[in-house]
Amino acid sequence: MSGALSHLRVLDLSRVLAGPWAGQILADLGAEVIKVERPGAGDDTRHWGPPFLKDAAGRDTAEAAYFLCANRNKRSLTVDFTCAEGQRIVRALAAQSDILLENFKVGGLAAYGLDYASLREINPRLIYCSITGFGQDGPYAQRAGYDFMIQGLGGLMSLTGRAAGEEGAGPLKVGVALTDVLTGLYASTAVLGALAHREQSGEGQHIDLALLDVQVACLANQAQNYLTTGVAPRRMGNAHPNIVPYQDFPTADGDFILTVGNDGQFRRFCAVAGHPEWADDPRFASNSARVAHREVLIPLIRQATVFKTTAEWVAALEAAGVPCGPINDLAQVFNDPQVLARRLRVELAHPLAGTLAQVASPLRLSATPVEYRHAPPLLGEHTEQVLSERLGLDAAAIAGLRARGVI
Repeated sequence: MSGALSHLRVLDLSRVLAGPWAGQILADLGAEVIKVERPGAGDDTRHWGPPFLKDAAGRDTAEAAYFLCANRNKRSLTVDFTCAEGQRIVRALAAQSDILLENFKVGGLAAYGLDYASLREINPRLIYCSITGFGQDGPYAQRAGYDFMIQGLGGLMSLTGRAAGEEGAGPLKVGVALTDVLTGLYASTAVLGALAHREQSGEGQHIDLALLDVQVACLANQAQNYLTTGVAPRRMGNAHPNIVPYQDFPTADGDFILTVGNDGQFRRFCAVAGHPEWADDPRFASNSARVAHREVLIPLIRQATVFKTTAEWVAALEAAGVPCGPINDLAQVFNDPQVLARRLRVELAHPLAGTLAQVASPLRLSATPVEYRHAPPLLGEHTEQVLSERLGLDAAAIAGLRARGVI
């Protein structure tokens, strides 16, 4: 059974996370993704360790875990496109490709004849997706952009962290490079939209995607709260600006999360907590009232939750139909019965480690399911294969390119 995008070829010139994340999504959906890397060095994240993958003998390999998270189902081609021969190789592959992903600085590929304007001349059907920190225009266009910096500049860190006056108060970044991941998701969506347009028009197009744009767009209700009121939201720890109670609470052996989404759920929570009178108190009877009186209600709930363990609260509230859950570390996540049932850990064959554990794709398509064809590639693992299959080069020509340092 072939994947939904098995008829497409992607030339992935991107590095680090946002672009490779988009490329992996397209690869998981069946596209042939050729990852173009620098000879000898490769994607920056190959070296972002420890931790590194261990080989069958338990020794560290050169494969950093960071690289492994975003490059499954791709083939690695090493080529130096700063030289004329390398440029010709990449242009020849672009002429045969449907999609190109890149995250070089604005204008950075023009010097090599690999910008959109140049490649459109040889392949007008090409969908060319540029991912940068700040976009192709504007006063920051020439700046480099990294996730952490964008989380701060784009407002996410102003909303993340303990509230003023609390212990440990201050801005915090999210624990994963969320802006990069979200940008990769938006990139794959934009590519699919451009493919739909090409089906109708026969023409490719240029996609201008910026981390800052994505970060601001993903502020969601918090951005709309500001635009509606003119008041900048403040850090609230784990509390929610629009819903109460919707945060963490202490238990006899740790903490748990309570996410009450409506007044019926609140009434059921009150009954389980042994305080049915809260549901009829005018200060707490509606969500709007609870938001207005959160400073009164939250301490009352905290005083009640400390008398049961996390497991006891979760069991009792789940039975009553009140959304809640534990705060798991990753060891607990990958042993959670729902995570196990959904098979979110997959094992792939790997040439150095024997097998490699990976996080499964969350995309569940009934007719064209994701296929885990191969592990993230070793640097240059498929160079000869790609040059032979796609460009028709024979062994002597490939050997010559290698001898000249082009590949």
